[in-house]
Amino acid sequence: MIRTLALALLAAPLALLAPPALAQDAPGERVNQVIVYGDDPCPQSSAEEITVCARKDESERYRIPEVLRGDPQNPKNEPWTERVEAYETVGAQGIASCSPVGVGGATGCLAKLIDAAYKERREGGDTRFGQLIEAERAKRLSTIDAEAAATQARVEQLEREYDAKVARERAAEEAATQAPLPQPPGQ
Repeated sequence: MIRTLALALLAAPLALLAPPALAQDAPGERVNQVIVYGDDPCPQSSAEEITVCARKDESERYRIPEVLRGDPQNPKNEPWTERVEAYETVGAQGIASCSPVGVGGATGCLAKLIDAAYKERREGGDTRFGQLIEAERAKRLSTIDAEAAATQARVEQLEREYDAKVARERAAEEAATQAPLPQPPGQ
């Protein structure tokens, strides 16, 4: 009894984790992100998959990606101007210094975070797949209206043809019932 209760208590958290894992396997659109170089063609998107291509210069084809070319943590790779700026701020304290020392020292921390974010953005990769994916989705959605109008026109044409056929059949039935019956031979 105690063993069963202990197993049930251990299995309860696992049961709570299962639904998100199942939800991740739900079918949906897949996105294929490809980097092409020079004039290489971009693979075509299919109905089940959006293919987004980021184009880079041909000279970048066999090079190590920019983000991997140098270790930014290595002091040898730090620019000289940044070293000088670091020495200028040694011992900074007080208002807008982002230091725990002095009155108002924490007020400069937000500015420091913003500067770090802009620096990261400048030094980040030039490929922004999120924007490319949104552009491809917009392109797909723009074709939906044209396809829907074409399908609607085909359906309306088939309905007109069906109505004409039914009208011809009714007219033939009415003509057959209104025509006099032929007299039997010899009367």
